[in-house]
Amino acid sequence: MVLFESIKIIDRQLQNIFYHNERFNRSRSELFGVSRKTDLEDLISIPVDLPSGIIKCRVFYSQQIEGIEFDPYIPRKISSLKLTESDDIDYSYKYANRTKINELFDQKGNCDDVLIIKNGMITDTSSANVAFWDGSQCLTPANPLLKGTKRQLYLDNNVIREEELNLRNINQFEYLSLINAMIDLDQIRINIENIME
Repeated sequence: MVLFESIKIIDRQLQNIFYHNERFNRSRSELFGVSRKTDLEDLISIPVDLPSGIIKCRVFYSQQIEGIEFDPYIPRKISSLKLTESDDIDYSYKYANRTKINELFDQKGNCDDVLIIKNGMITDTSSANVAFWDGSQCLTPANPLLKGTKRQLYLDNNVIREEELNLRNINQFEYLSLINAMIDLDQIRINIENIME
């Protein structure tokens, strides 16, 4: 079993590393019994020829580091989501094996991505947490498939708050934003009418 962290690098600087360290060490402790905490910034050696700008760093790990990759970040255009149901999906850890998520993504039809519903509750897209804007506050599902690092940053800073969200709630919102290590809140907004059944 291999997990991974996706870490944003801007001009050779690791972003949000505190939260990546938290998840990395917690996952290694819970899944592999590794009790010694390690800082990812001590393990990641940024190549001297790494270009400036935004880079996506992936750290693959189990008990130990399995590999580190650096790639230029190419954002996907996402403006529509297909509602897709799966009651048995489990992605509580950031597994490198994304077979089930990829199977759900393949159900997107003409949309750009899927919004996954589990046991009637809104969770995540195939690659991002979500936050819904209702005109006065930003709400994120209380039970996402994966508790993302950027999501946790926004929760800790009271930018968003958790709420049990189901499909009956969805029309009370104006839009949803995607959130992940590479995407900041409100960087990608999707109008509610562009969420398809």
